[in-house]
Amino acid sequence: MDHDLSKQAEKGETIQLEEAGAIEEPIKPGAKIPAQHADIYYEALERYPDDSHINVDDEKRLKRKLDRRIIPLLGICYFFYYVDKTTLSYAAIFGIKKDLHLGKQDYSWLSSIFYFGWLAWAIPSNLIMQRLPPAYYLGANIFFWGVFLMIQAASHNFATIAALRVISGAAEAIADPAFMLITSMYYTRAEQPSRISCWYAFNGIGVAGGGLIGYGIGNIKGALASWRYEFLIVGAACSAWAICLLLYLPNSPATFKGFTHEERLLMIARMRKNQTGIENRRIKWHQIREAFTDYKTYMFCFLGLVGNIPNGGISNFSTLVIQGLGFDTLHTALLGIPQGVFVVIWIGAGALINERLPKNSRTLVCAAFMLPTISGALGFLLAPKDAYVGRLICFYLTGSYQCSFVLSLSLITSNSGGQSKKMIVSAMIWFGACIGNIVGPFFFRSEQAPKYPLGIGAILVCNILEFLLFFAFRFSFIYENRKKQKHLQNLREQGQYEDQDLNNLAFADLTDKENPHFEYVY
Repeated sequence: MDHDLSKQAEKGETIQLEEAGAIEEPIKPGAKIPAQHADIYYEALERYPDDSHINVDDEKRLKRKLDRRIIPLLGICYFFYYVDKTTLSYAAIFGIKKDLHLGKQDYSWLSSIFYFGWLAWAIPSNLIMQRLPPAYYLGANIFFWGVFLMIQAASHNFATIAALRVISGAAEAIADPAFMLITSMYYTRAEQPSRISCWYAFNGIGVAGGGLIGYGIGNIKGALASWRYEFLIVGAACSAWAICLLLYLPNSPATFKGFTHEERLLMIARMRKNQTGIENRRIKWHQIREAFTDYKTYMFCFLGLVGNIPNGGISNFSTLVIQGLGFDTLHTALLGIPQGVFVVIWIGAGALINERLPKNSRTLVCAAFMLPTISGALGFLLAPKDAYVGRLICFYLTGSYQCSFVLSLSLITSNSGGQSKKMIVSAMIWFGACIGNIVGPFFFRSEQAPKYPLGIGAILVCNILEFLLFFAFRFSFIYENRKKQKHLQNLREQGQYEDQDLNNLAFADLTDKENPHFEYVY
């Protein structure tokens, strides 16, 4: 098989991008595909030289099959992922504070300390995943995450449960980046927002499911305290699902079980338009340097921070806020269900609206869905103390930020090229998210219950900053596209560059700055 995909490659001609963000070495247009299963990538490009050779009906059938095989696996895992977040919240109303003799700020520390483990392990874990089969690495981490959650049921003091939560946080650090990586491997940039929304919507189902699980466990009359059953049952379910991930989640399009060889070729060929590469097990340090010198990486990190200060407070204090409105323990658990249902509705509505709007509407949709949460936070702060129903509805409205954050994740998967750079940028938004989740609970001070003005005020400030940040992203991507187009036009006029076939660089593992075909979406 001829692996030289252009005459220029045979002649050894090169493209040089000299501007900021250009590559350290010249790009060879027909450069070898660095994927582990390179032969099937070359075969896919020969079988489908361009998108006109892809049958639309065949592609639709393939997408439906991919949806059936990938989305439920990631979604159910994400369900447990958020149920895990709420275990401590429900443990709070089931007596963990009294049983473990937690001090005034100990509960807030238990909420935050989980993310110290995540924070420390976020970037190393992403780089390790690049070197290993991603599905296997994810499944192993989820399994041990469940194990350590079960062990927390045996805790008898603050020190023990705090140490276990740090370890659990480290095991969970890979979950979101792995989900984003897997989504970017099998779906085009246009398809990624809706698919990320699908598996992230299980977050809301997890909120609602956490309420049902909490209500059910609250009715267990056993030898152990209810909060211990919470950790045991949720932890066991997480570990059981991890085994399903190990068995059924794909590591590569080239080895995806249950698909014919022809389907795998189509699976690969249709990803050509992304121009972000699919898989490469070798860490490229120049891509890592580019990631850390790219200002957009820090914008994503800041987005993770302001998007998760509210999340850190709401996920751990939602039950206490609702209970403070005058409801008993079991009704508080049940009232967590509408909160989750609203999250699913917000995320689903955002995905549908984004799909029906013209290209490059994502940041506008993200900004629009920040408005209900800003209104909800304002209403909760300003409503009279005895307006229980009104304040409860306002509290439910604060969940609309979830839709904005979900769609913003697709800005990373769609706008980061090069496997090593992609792993770092993905890690950095969750690095910021960790800090936000660490800080968030401390704005909810126990002496301010049940209204928590400082906590709700912090949510309001962060929501406004996030709203403005989406416009900053929009303008930065527009600026980067114009700069790249202008530079390429100059090179064409100087005779230093000729337009190349998309096949030449589609799977060459180039970053978004290195690849002249790359266009940012927003």
